[in-house]
Amino acid sequence: MRYISLDLETTGGNPGRHQILELAAVVEDTKHLRPLAELPAFRRVVRHPDYTGTAGALALNARLLEELARKEPNPELCLPEELMPQLREFLLLHGFRPDKKDCVAVTLAGKNIGSFDVPFLRLLPGWGTLVRHEPALLDPAAFYLNWRKDSRLPTMSICKARAHFADDTVAHQALADALDVVQLLRPFYEMPLYKQVNNAEELD
Repeated sequence: MRYISLDLETTGGNPGRHQILELAAVVEDTKHLRPLAELPAFRRVVRHPDYTGTAGALALNARLLEELARKEPNPELCLPEELMPQLREFLLLHGFRPDKKDCVAVTLAGKNIGSFDVPFLRLLPGWGTLVRHEPALLDPAAFYLNWRKDSRLPTMSICKARAHFADDTVAHQALADALDVVQLLRPFYEMPLYKQVNNAEELD
């Protein structure tokens, strides 16, 4: 199957008040694996007239605000209303096809994709008409859950540690985080989750 690993960086956690600063999407084809660096990737930083956010989110994304403040041309910069048309163009370029309503439907993957990213996506012009997501969402947390020991779904950092990444820190950069999600999911292509049940105790 093919899915899109998608990640957002925002000015805060309230979709009705805060704004998307960065969106990245990576196309993964589980039948035809390619090195992570060679996966088709889409990245945009999003310019707004004004920015409203929490101190923590703005500090975390200072590099994006600096990129948005630069005057030189940036091919990865767009306005909110341009984001979905450009993402749709990227998806069509890489073999996705629109449905009968001319909307491109994709399976989305991402850490906290359903609770965090999708509410922001739903407010973008063109989401649901140009691009939409299939009902089922892929979150790597479910694949790294220790059912006997965890009291909540593992964080991205815990998932990376349990997957034995060399570095378990979270980049908080949309493209890097989207690629991390692909890398977290790849071990389960050949060994599906239902076959992991007996190995749950190994995920400390």
